[in-house]
Amino acid sequence: MKRPATTAAAAGAIRSSKRRRVSVGSTEHYEEVSRLGAGNYGAVVKGRHRVTGQTVAIKRLSTAASDSGEDPALEASLHEACGDHPFIVGFHGLARDPATSRLCLVTECVDGPGTLHDYLHRRRGCPPLPEHTVRSVMWQLLAAAEKMSASGVIHRDLKPENVLISGDHRTVKICDFGLAMSASDAPPYEQAGTLAYKAPEMMLEIPVYDARVDAWSLGCVMAEVIGNGTPPFQGGAEDEDGQLRAIFDALGVPDGETWPEFSSTPFATKVLPELDDVNRKNRLREVFPEAVLSQQGFEVLDGLLTCNPGKRLTASAALKHAWFAKVDALELPRKDEVASALPGKMARTAYAKRRKMQCV
Repeated sequence: MKRPATTAAAAGAIRSSKRRRVSVGSTEHYEEVSRLGAGNYGAVVKGRHRVTGQTVAIKRLSTAASDSGEDPALEASLHEACGDHPFIVGFHGLARDPATSRLCLVTECVDGPGTLHDYLHRRRGCPPLPEHTVRSVMWQLLAAAEKMSASGVIHRDLKPENVLISGDHRTVKICDFGLAMSASDAPPYEQAGTLAYKAPEMMLEIPVYDARVDAWSLGCVMAEVIGNGTPPFQGGAEDEDGQLRAIFDALGVPDGETWPEFSSTPFATKVLPELDDVNRKNRLREVFPEAVLSQQGFEVLDGLLTCNPGKRLTASAALKHAWFAKVDALELPRKDEVASALPGKMARTAYAKRRKMQCV
């Protein structure tokens, strides 16, 4: 049952046909300044409006992305539905490329050090970020997720690569609604997103899910920020069954009490009986001991990384947790700064212990 890590064709086929009307301009109104990024989806370039001088980001879909079902008009309508929010990349409109007749998305250009993934990758080998910094990052991301949920939008591809950092290192912003869907869509829902950040209910092919799949993804992001770029639930999984095994190795296999719906899934009835060693214990605290994450911080992480979506923290509920009672202004350390939440030897010991743990 091996499937690709990111599912775009199915995602495009099942998203809602209810679309907002989005203004359409022309790419001729912009001059290209530089390329910001590229991938299988196409490319994002930095552009400048020829009249106003406004700097924007322009996303051009590749032929493969267009053929696979990605729809810039639908992505635009879902992005625009979220409105203006300080922690979501601003949406400006659509622009048609006269050379190809294809629609391109025009969004806010976040001039900064790149994505959260890039930032964490550059910090490999450095001491962990202080807990107050992790809290500030998560407060901003959860506030954005709360706004998306309230707007009826499920992002479905939240990960460090889809979080941009502002130039002053004080703001993180969620971007790329290419796999988003409307919460009003009729089920059944299919898989979409990136394997390492997919919620268990999605990989188990449960036909109905909601914005709590985004909450799970943000739990994975939180673990990765604490771990300085080390993704949770590692194990080299290449498909959903492998990823589920990695998750259950860390969080324990659900049972009839913790998640009644799990017992009727194909994974529980066909895959699980063939496994030699089944872990029933939640070992998340072993990976994130109190020397690394306070009890209140762990309660948020554990609540987001709860396999049963019915018991998982929503973004809104997480923001009400006592851990967020006092949130400092975000100041992500720059490249030449060394920050640690713990003094001296204690910090180094806790960090070394975290790096050695491989169960998640």
